[in-house]
Amino acid sequence: MITLKIEGVEKQYPKGITYEEIVRDYQDKYENQIALVSINGKVTELFKRANKSGELGFFTLKDALGSKTYARTATMMLMKAVFDVAGPECAQKCRVNFTIGPGYYVTAGDYQMDEDFIQKVKARMEELREQKMPMLKRSYSLDDARELFRENGMEDKLKLFHYRRSSSVNIYEMEGYYDYYYGYMLPNAGYVKHFDLIAYKEGMLLVLPRAKEPDVVPQVPERHLLFETLNDAEKWGEKINITTVGDLNDAVCSGSISDMILVQEAEQERKIGEIAKEIVKRGNVKFIMIAGPSSSGKTSFSHRLSIQLRTQGMTPHPIALDDYFVDREFTPRDENGDYNFECLEALDVEKFNQDMIALLNGEEVEMPTFNFKIGKREYKGNTMKLGKDDVLVIEGIHGLNDKMSYALPDESKFRIYISALTSLNIDEHNRIPTTDARLLRRMVRDARTRGSSAKRTIQMWPSVRRGEEENIFPFQERADAMFNSALIYELAVMKQFAEPLLFSIEKGEPEYYEAKRLLKFLDYFLGVSSENLPNNSICREFVGGSCFNV
Repeated sequence: MITLKIEGVEKQYPKGITYEEIVRDYQDKYENQIALVSINGKVTELFKRANKSGELGFFTLKDALGSKTYARTATMMLMKAVFDVAGPECAQKCRVNFTIGPGYYVTAGDYQMDEDFIQKVKARMEELREQKMPMLKRSYSLDDARELFRENGMEDKLKLFHYRRSSSVNIYEMEGYYDYYYGYMLPNAGYVKHFDLIAYKEGMLLVLPRAKEPDVVPQVPERHLLFETLNDAEKWGEKINITTVGDLNDAVCSGSISDMILVQEAEQERKIGEIAKEIVKRGNVKFIMIAGPSSSGKTSFSHRLSIQLRTQGMTPHPIALDDYFVDREFTPRDENGDYNFECLEALDVEKFNQDMIALLNGEEVEMPTFNFKIGKREYKGNTMKLGKDDVLVIEGIHGLNDKMSYALPDESKFRIYISALTSLNIDEHNRIPTTDARLLRRMVRDARTRGSSAKRTIQMWPSVRRGEEENIFPFQERADAMFNSALIYELAVMKQFAEPLLFSIEKGEPEYYEAKRLLKFLDYFLGVSSENLPNNSICREFVGGSCFNV
């Protein structure tokens, strides 16, 4: 027998019992399905057996870890269903490209995914769910795993594990279909109760519940601009033959990474130049409104856009919406009593519109500066007056919300949405969430510029993400242009800065699980020095050494 301390109470169980069996005694106490357990601080899948005493905790589908596990399991179900419906050749070509809202966009090369095909795949997924098809996990030696990948035509995984440091690999099997996934899995397909599979563009969309409502399959919002931007990034990666981490590691080993960095930077500069030309072409733009989620590189982008505007004969002037924060005592608070700096009411919207209209009318305006140390707006004699070729480059999270600039004529505004939309995948079936790339960016920057710990950054991240969901993402499709600030090489550079920060988080701290997940993720990458980065690179905003005041 073993003794497990659960919710403060010790209870005995037979040695070798599965955690899934133990969870059944507690499931009724939880509103959402329990997806994983932790035993003495180590996250463990439910099909594992309990062989030692200790303290047991639960993660449900409403937790980030549980939600990711659900998505991972649903993805393997999809691949197994494609394997059964269309055969191994189609399954080998299947690629999880990126996410569009709550959906995972999947293609299979030149294979036609018509409505009939999609309905057959969905029906097979439902059969797997009804059969509660088990998810089997087995550890293979690295050589045996590579041979299995070779036999199954999984060239992306062969390349990925060429750089594997450990001697073994965990591979999952579902009734004769083998695959590798980065992270944990649910015990069987019966746990994936809610999903949809719909036709989308040239492929299909696997639609899954969000963590906040794990029992609801949400509607897919129209994201035409986002799709085109992500698809464009992916096509560019294909052109330079870097679509997975294995491809990137190959470039590092071949010595071509320095050239690839320059090519990527040149591609970004070309796109910034195209946006500048479009602004000039409009003819009557006076306000360039730039918005994007945390750690998108908005500041570096606005500087580089300003340089491109100068080459077109315009005179840009940067304005930060943060300078229009209300004084600290008037800042709204959230449900926890903390200051809510990300809501629209945290800004003096009326004063901003008054100043902008005055500038538009040719008046001279004294511009504010917000003093974050004392929490007050200050005026230091900085005046501004717009000439014929002058344009304001306005950056802030509410830049695309028309309530922020309600008084300004629509034709005078050019809206730009910027985000780090990562197109690089770990392999064909394991995508890199754009939020992970941004979290690592913020972690590295905050440690360098503010002395913040990785623990604090991870702690704040859910609140930051909520603010983005409420104040930024709903407005992204209203942009006149969308700029992808992700750099295909950046995670290999970020690795050397992020790993020491993550290792500082101790076992037993709530942020430890996320730190371990990110460390495992970074372990796939070969490191790249930052010394060869151009000093105007967006990556410099986070790792340091930028020529801009960022």
